[in-house]
Parts: sequence; C-alpha cells; structure tokens
Amino acid sequence: MPSTRCRDPGTPLKPGRDEARPVLLGTLDVPFDPRAVTFAVDSAVELGQRLIIANFVERPPLPLSAMLGYDDLPYPPQLAESLAAPARLAQSLGVAVTRLRVKSFHPVPAMLEVLAEQRAGIFVFGPDRSKIQRLRYLRVARAIRSRAATLVWLPE
Repeated sequence: MPSTRCRDPGTPLKPGRDEARPVLLGTLDVPFDPRAVTFAVDSAVELGQRLIIANFVERPPLPLSAMLGYDDLPYPPQLAESLAAPARLAQSLGVAVTRLRVKSFHPVPAMLEVLAEQRAGIFVFGPDRSKIQRLRYLRVARAIRSRAATLVWLPE
C-alpha cells in the first residue's frame, strides 16, 4: 500500500536548486519606473532569489561595427544610472544580481525567450512610461500578458 509522508506544518518550505525562479526586471532601452524597481528588488529579497536586470535593445549590431569592435557602445548617463541603481540596491540587500543587454530586431520575442530560458518566477516589466511611446508600451504590455508563462507585474 503506497504511503505519503507529510512535512511538519512548522517547517517552512525551501525551494531546491531545481525550483529556483529568479525575478526578472526588464525595460526597452529606457530608464526604469521607480515603482518597478522597488517591486522587483522587494520580491527578490522576500523570495530569496536572484534578480536579473535586462535591457532589451531594438538595435542589433551592424556587421562592420562588430568587426571593428564598436558593437557595444556605452549607455547614455541617465540610462546607465537607471540600470545600475537597482543592481546596487539589490546587492546591498544581499541579493545576487545578473545584468543583461539583449540586442534584437524584435525585442518582444527576445524578452519572452529570455523569460523562458531563465525560468523567471516573476517578470517585472518596468520602463518609465514618460520615456516610452504610449502605443508601444501598450502593445508590448499586451504581448507580454498574453504570451508570458510566468507572473507579470506592470506599473499601471
């Protein structure tokens, strides 16, 4: 007769290595919304998971630029600070951080591919809405909601 073992109710569940589901904070080459940063870092701290900070860029490197070594140009100062601030905050709170720059002709499918590859538990899509076109934001948000196989948080 098969039997099952129940865990003691007082023992907290701890995710194993195979069950780790990081928090992914993403933007579309614009600074982050501060509410999205707060939610992503808080979630990573509370869940004890790593934070992945991803910037999805719609400019793929040109072949000649790649050959000459100019395919990875630095960010403008405001964007660089916006991408670095969540990483500094999370690291100060003891959270492991991974930063990604994803260049693609089609950033939304690339975003969904990164979500699947990283097996993210929560996807925080947090571009600053004052820095992105309204229609573009709405289209991307709709695509993410309909095709992402994870929890999605949008600063609306």
